[in-house]
Amino acid sequence: MTGTQQMGARLLSARRSRGWSQARLIRELRTAAGRKGQALPADASVKRRIASWENNHGVPDEFYAGLLCEALGLPPGDLGIRDHEVHGLPDLRYPESVGAAIGAVGPLWLADLAGDTALLTADASDGPWHEASLQWLVAPDTRPSVTPADTGTRVGLTDVAMIKSTADMFAQLDDRFGGDHARHSLIQYLSRDVAPLLWGQYTEAVGRALFATVAEAMLLAGWMSYDACHHGLAQRYFVHGLRLAQDSDERRLAGSILSAMSHQATFLGRYTQAATLARAARMGISRVATPTLLAQFHAMEARALARTGDTRACELALAEATGALDRRNNDDEPEWITYFNDVELAAEAAHCFRDVSSARRSVAHAENAVSGTHVRSDFFATMVLADAQMHAGNPEEACRVAADALDLGEQLRSARCVSYLAEFRRNLSRASTTTAVRDFHELAAEHRLWREAAGME
Repeated sequence: MTGTQQMGARLLSARRSRGWSQARLIRELRTAAGRKGQALPADASVKRRIASWENNHGVPDEFYAGLLCEALGLPPGDLGIRDHEVHGLPDLRYPESVGAAIGAVGPLWLADLAGDTALLTADASDGPWHEASLQWLVAPDTRPSVTPADTGTRVGLTDVAMIKSTADMFAQLDDRFGGDHARHSLIQYLSRDVAPLLWGQYTEAVGRALFATVAEAMLLAGWMSYDACHHGLAQRYFVHGLRLAQDSDERRLAGSILSAMSHQATFLGRYTQAATLARAARMGISRVATPTLLAQFHAMEARALARTGDTRACELALAEATGALDRRNNDDEPEWITYFNDVELAAEAAHCFRDVSSARRSVAHAENAVSGTHVRSDFFATMVLADAQMHAGNPEEACRVAADALDLGEQLRSARCVSYLAEFRRNLSRASTTTAVRDFHELAAEHRLWREAAGME
């Protein structure tokens, strides 16, 4: 704790600013405890604890500190509590029920907002990918029941539509400025505005729509955290989003979350796991598959296989992706996957052929992979083209292309973008020093992302 007196004053201020009596706080604490499957003692006992904390005669233990943060919707620091004294790292196990998933995301959002260093620097691990994909694949082939709550905010489809529109806005910001630009604001919105709705009153139909929409938002939170290279945090968002997608009966969305996990696993060098996740996504949606989803999943498998050096298997997966995309009809596709088109597939193929050392083919695909509408995707495609030109023995052309990428990336806050530049810097250091290369170094030094990349070497 930062001090008994400071904690007591902050707790009292937080309660009064909401217009809550101690009795109201007790009710909120009891509700928060119920979400965790825990029971509190009699009201009189809890009231004595609250009075003791607020009068600076004691501090809450770990259990009550966590409940206070959840009930008041505040990160630990706002109550004068150090985050590690509230909880360890948020759970990474696949939730056993939708109630467990809802109970887990609130503390996860709060820990993220508190800037928990251990959480933000945590590594992703293979076990949760395997457990989550297996649990989802073998889940009973019946629609899970949604038990309506009898307390809390009343939730309707208008509320669900509001979450969807807000998440779409954050997705546009992510695409334009990178995951580290508005990530914190998205989590704050989820924690303060969406969490009460998850614990509200809704019909089964509204509940399914709510879970699906929040699962999409969790997928976005995972992508943004991954783009910021908060890998353990991103993995937690993906895992809990997958559970919510399962309980919304949205198998296509769940498959897309597994595909995102595959993408992250490839980035982290877990290539066998990445290929397995992509195959699990494809297998899990077999009864409801659409051509675009199949194309995207095959492309993720190809990316993983390319990194293993299995050129033949990579080419076969890319061929499957191309064939599937040729059959697409956007009118029959989920709205959130329609972004995956010929340009996106060209970018995936460019990555693949770069990784199997086929520079000529990588160049050919990368030149068709810039849409002019998706800034970060265009940055990645342009950097892959620069890498391919470097591998093809054209350092001057590689520098010219990389300079274009630096211009594109000037507005991006993305650790992944920095990692692409760091790799290019390493390759460039092995190239012959020509006037063009020296000029590029001088030009690049003026760019923020290039300087950040230097710090990764």
